[in-house]
Amino acid sequence: MTQMRLRILRVADDDHPIDVPSKISTNLFITASVNKLPCASGSCDPSLNGSQLAASLNNISFQLPNIDILKAYYNRINGVYGDHFPSKPPLKFNFTAEVLPSYLQTPETGTEVRVLEYNSTVELVFQGTNLEAGTEHPMHIHGYSFYVVGWGFGNFDKHKDPSGYNLVDPPLQNTIAVPKNGWAAIRFKADNPGVWFMHCHLERHLSWGMMMAFIVKNGDRPEAQLLPPPPDMPPC
Repeated sequence: MTQMRLRILRVADDDHPIDVPSKISTNLFITASVNKLPCASGSCDPSLNGSQLAASLNNISFQLPNIDILKAYYNRINGVYGDHFPSKPPLKFNFTAEVLPSYLQTPETGTEVRVLEYNSTVELVFQGTNLEAGTEHPMHIHGYSFYVVGWGFGNFDKHKDPSGYNLVDPPLQNTIAVPKNGWAAIRFKADNPGVWFMHCHLERHLSWGMMMAFIVKNGDRPEAQLLPPPPDMPPC
């Protein structure tokens, strides 16, 4: 215990003190999967039997809107996105099993975001799955750096794994490589108002729908208010 206190004091004396959120107000558990969707165009790879490859977060394969989400949020334009991105996947199963049922391979499609209160503290656990063969996923969040407090292989155990978190001197990053068939846990404070995309940095997974967006609400102070979209904002 004495060693830990000394270590914390040394960190606090640094020019860039570590401020890991300790009390969490928002807990998110997000699965990252490669999936299949029915092919509507008829031009799919014949080896996929009428399907096309897709990707998802919490079983939702993101669909790009016709109007950018920032403009829709700021101007209160309805029908562009939904605000029901789930805190956990719709089904709990052995995410990293060698063989998984085929009915799990098809995700939902949609444009769903997660709304966060200003200054809320977030713990997000990424869980890789073995759907359509597991691989690592470099997950990136725009607008934020976050503390990587833990990672491991296999399925995340919420009763055991948090006891091994590093809450003293975790690395501060904006991208984390979720291990193949493993998990990674991050924490951050939602103190940057705006619309921020989170996505896999593998281009093929991004194009297949492995992304979502956070909307962080305004704070009370003038400097914690979202600025209007610039006039040259792209349509999406």
